[in-house]
Amino acid sequence: MAHDYETHVAEARQATMTGWDFSWLTGRAAGEGPSWDYGRRARDLLPRARRLLDVDTGGGEFLASLAPLPPGAVATENWEPNLPVARRRLSPLGVEVHRTSGRNLPCGPFDLILNRHGLLDAAALRAALAPGGRLLTQQVGSRNQLELNEAVGIPAPADPDGWTLDVAVRALEGAGLRVTTAREEVSPYTFHDIGAVVFQLCAIPWQFPGFTPSGHEPALRRIDRHIENAGGFTAHDHRFLIEARAQG
Repeated sequence: MAHDYETHVAEARQATMTGWDFSWLTGRAAGEGPSWDYGRRARDLLPRARRLLDVDTGGGEFLASLAPLPPGAVATENWEPNLPVARRRLSPLGVEVHRTSGRNLPCGPFDLILNRHGLLDAAALRAALAPGGRLLTQQVGSRNQLELNEAVGIPAPADPDGWTLDVAVRALEGAGLRVTTAREEVSPYTFHDIGAVVFQLCAIPWQFPGFTPSGHEPALRRIDRHIENAGGFTAHDHRFLIEARAQG
């Protein structure tokens, strides 16, 4: 892409994100991702599920990709702009979408709960699982892309050690779940133009509170020069995967 700071930033500011769709970044940023395949494991578990719950479904993009789904599947989403998107996508698949947080889950029992990057409340999950029911979750850890926080000059909103595999496993086991799979990885994610950086910073405001392209222009200009000289700006994704089972 031609190097043009103003053009890239303007494109990012005009970009719209529907649901939890980061496809605008295609060709502008890329990462290796974790070595496991969350989607494949979810598909492996689906045939055993009579009642399915997807926590914090976003716009329903991932859950819809698993169709066909068990009858009476349920999803939750607590961010108001995502609700109509999720309902339009999931209602034709027979999924009821509840507006609620991960701490107030619909009445179970569910024998499979999926949670991809959603709030992980151990007590609520244990209460919603049927005896022998399974939880599969992939989480964004608290060390995620901290290089961006440093480069822009916005402190990390939480303790970098506050949300890791060990922390989550202890919480789930403390709630009475038996953890059967626990994996954690950090992998590189490279932004190839400043527009991709701006899009990311705007898309996850809870990690970059107070960010605006105009208010942080000097820092963005420095990142832009780095991209021009190095061919990209690399941060690191922090992910962990847990599969757990409710005691029978």
